[in-house]
Amino acid sequence: MPFEMIGFRPAAATAGTAPRIHSYRTQDAHATVDNAGYFNDVRTVLEVGDLIYVLVVNASGVVQTAGFHVVMTKTASSVDVSNVTALTVTNSD
Repeated sequence: MPFEMIGFRPAAATAGTAPRIHSYRTQDAHATVDNAGYFNDVRTVLEVGDLIYVLVVNASGVVQTAGFHVVMTKTASSVDVSNVTALTVTNSD
């Protein structure tokens, strides 16, 4: 699936050069999200070093996986993020 703006929440504006944390909810697998160009629609708000918390859900909205992707490169036309640093997501009750 392509990037869906409705699932993206940019970080609040910050002064200085500190990286920001954004969040994104999707049905796409992390392997899809980390493809170069996936986040091109929001490249104007992303900077190298920013962190994107990605929550992967199924069609019913049930959490499947979660993890972090770091913005690795940004050009005038493309953004590339790192492979996922996965979080352990369990619910044993």
